[in-house]
Amino acid sequence: MKKNNILFVGAGRMAQAIIGSLMGDSRFNITVTNSGNKQRLKDVQETYGVRVVENWKESIENVDLIVLAAPPDVHASIIAEMNPWIKSQLVVTVAAGIGPSWLEERLPHQTSVVWLMPNTAAKVGQSSTLCALGQHVDELQLEMIKSLLTNIGSYEIVSEHQVHQLTAITGSSPAFVYQLAEGLVSSAKQSGVTEEQAKRMVAQMILGAASMLKTGESPQKLIDEVATPGGSTAAGLQVLDYHHFTEVISEAVEACRKKASKDVNE
Repeated sequence: MKKNNILFVGAGRMAQAIIGSLMGDSRFNITVTNSGNKQRLKDVQETYGVRVVENWKESIENVDLIVLAAPPDVHASIIAEMNPWIKSQLVVTVAAGIGPSWLEERLPHQTSVVWLMPNTAAKVGQSSTLCALGQHVDELQLEMIKSLLTNIGSYEIVSEHQVHQLTAITGSSPAFVYQLAEGLVSSAKQSGVTEEQAKRMVAQMILGAASMLKTGESPQKLIDEVATPGGSTAAGLQVLDYHHFTEVISEAVEACRKKASKDVNE
């Protein structure tokens, strides 16, 4: 079985989430570099047992896949320095706002590129990942990407434009769920249960609700199954409606989109 050699340029939270999920897959050999943070590299090596290097130039010629896991604002300088070293490697970014067209404009002609937008649930193999392919990705490279993606959760192959539109849903919205969970945990603790008990109950409730959504039923039908007309759940829903809960969520998503667009264009 041919092994895929991956170089991670960057060792932050998202890189580590992906690395952790790949640890049980013998198809991948992983090397990690991280500019200017030797302690983080040491921590990654000790935690995951992967090879680390202080400079990507030590490994770039021998890798099949380069994962750019650095912040968006340093992508241009990294790519400019990498250009002479790019031959047949597949270049992937997990940075917000850095789509295939942006990469293709700056990398050597016909370089294969992919834009992945995972979320932090990748570290438990439950990411909902968006994937936009560049123009030159071949079948073998696509299979390599799919192998990586199945390790970190589920994925959808969509257009570059759709990634820009959907990242606020799959990438940012988990924070909205966690904020909802924080409120529910606080309410549960008022009954006298411990915080750990409250977190377990709320986590299971969210997991169960997500599982019901995955059956294919519409959210409104599922709401109707829980809320008896005139009942206690209906009373709670009335409070959410009074405070325009659905509209607030839409506004929060739009704020994420606008901020991401501004950061890329500045």
